[in-house]
Amino acid sequence: MLLSLGIRDFVIVDRLELEFKPGFTVLTGETGAGKSILIDALALVLGERGDAGVVRAGCQRAELSAEFDSSKIPLLEAWLDENGLADEPGVCLMRRVIDASGRSRAFINGSAATLQQLREAGECLVDIHGQHAHQSLLKPAAQRDLLDGYAGLGELAREVAQDYRDWQVLHERCLAWEKDSAAAAVELEQLEWQVRELQALDLGPEEWSELQVEHARLAHSASLLENAQYAVDLLAEGDQALLSQLNGLIGRINRVVEFDSALGEPLEILDSAAAQMQEAAYGLRHYVQRLDMDPDRLRQAEQRLEQVHDMARKYRIAAEQLPLLLRESAARLAELQQLGSAETLQRQEADARAVYQTKAGELSSVRQLMAQELGSRVSEAMQQLAMEGGRVEVALHALAEGNAHGLEQVEFLVSSHSSLAPKPLVKVASGGELSRISLAIQVVTSKVAAVPTLIFDEVDVGIGGGVAEVVGKMLQSLGAERQVLCITHLPQVAALGHQHWQVSKDVQDGQVVSQIAVLDRRQRIEEVARMLGGVTITDTTRQHAAEMLGV
Repeated sequence: MLLSLGIRDFVIVDRLELEFKPGFTVLTGETGAGKSILIDALALVLGERGDAGVVRAGCQRAELSAEFDSSKIPLLEAWLDENGLADEPGVCLMRRVIDASGRSRAFINGSAATLQQLREAGECLVDIHGQHAHQSLLKPAAQRDLLDGYAGLGELAREVAQDYRDWQVLHERCLAWEKDSAAAAVELEQLEWQVRELQALDLGPEEWSELQVEHARLAHSASLLENAQYAVDLLAEGDQALLSQLNGLIGRINRVVEFDSALGEPLEILDSAAAQMQEAAYGLRHYVQRLDMDPDRLRQAEQRLEQVHDMARKYRIAAEQLPLLLRESAARLAELQQLGSAETLQRQEADARAVYQTKAGELSSVRQLMAQELGSRVSEAMQQLAMEGGRVEVALHALAEGNAHGLEQVEFLVSSHSSLAPKPLVKVASGGELSRISLAIQVVTSKVAAVPTLIFDEVDVGIGGGVAEVVGKMLQSLGAERQVLCITHLPQVAALGHQHWQVSKDVQDGQVVSQIAVLDRRQRIEEVARMLGGVTITDTTRQHAAEMLGV
């Protein structure tokens, strides 16, 4: 249930803090006072797209927030937990900020959220019926959605749509295979041969660079050995070895350093140099001992280099790119192999089609049953709306192959009199009749909806007289089960509300400002009298208003 709505710097509203109650609440006011602004604000909080135009003139941003009691909506509570948006149990606080540049931010229970998340949460909380709902009612898609919503088929309909898409993907794949099978077969054969050849080469990602290094070392092993041995001789093993001479120098300085400490620092440097030279000599001796002079290994390296070079020349790429070519070729080969043969693809398509038809058949069965119930209940409601003898039938027209929406097209047929055969709604309903039929459908479908809050935005347009009172009683009865808000211009409807709000506008500091006031008994009489009498309100009009209000 909607508990409160906060509006700040939105269109012609500077600041409003509204608290809501259960039951049937009516909103009335002069034309242009901004009655629909409340609905527009709530729609934005629930995820509708908005732009900079909703920000009040001269302000930096519009801020909108709504608090809901979610304690009796377990589906929403579970959704909040799953999305990490739960806070205080039983509370859902939704907030939307739109700045003057059009940038929008959204929050649920204080955490940043996306517009999609606002919409998903909003679907569990509020159902808004706009004053132009009867116009969308003429569209086949809207008629289908109404039936599925009434029957609780939303999830099954989504599964059918996904099964249809899966089937179509395989169908297109079959067509593509039939069209390109010859070319694909040639490519498949070439790739199989190419992958086998590259796999046989077995060139690892780092092997090429390692092979080049090893070949260079093996090819110059004699020169490496000669120069390494010369270095060993010069450092440590020759007659005039540098290390021997350096050690002799260190001994001479050691004998005189006690006479002048200034020789200490150069002596330390010479000791360090001797140690490093000794380490270099050890390293060079080890290198000479382990240096590979194997001519067979050199021949093997040369053969491997030639083998890799030949393969690289064949495919006109650098040698180091051969492993990448193998990966790409193997991936493409797997893709072609996955397509399988024509027989495999046809079997997969047939299986997908069978899954779709089975699920779509389940959808059709429930639709058939619920279509009769929906038509009957809407027809009953029409009798109360000055359409005696009129009826609505929900027809299901079979489709040869089906589509993403099932095996049939849903169409609402209407007859305004018992002697007339039902015809498509778009062809027979006048503006007034369409408004009444739309209202009947909305009231009937709302009774089975799971959302706790229903909002009707001037859905009673084109209705008057005794029918208007019936409409009010319908909404009042609905308010006994749900929280119902209705923007209305009919005094007969306004008089039946459990609560009555009046929307007005004023000029403050040169700007038009919209305000909403909760009316007491006396104020309700004045407002209903205004709706009855227009500009001049007489005592007789007030008395009539009081009678309508039952006071």
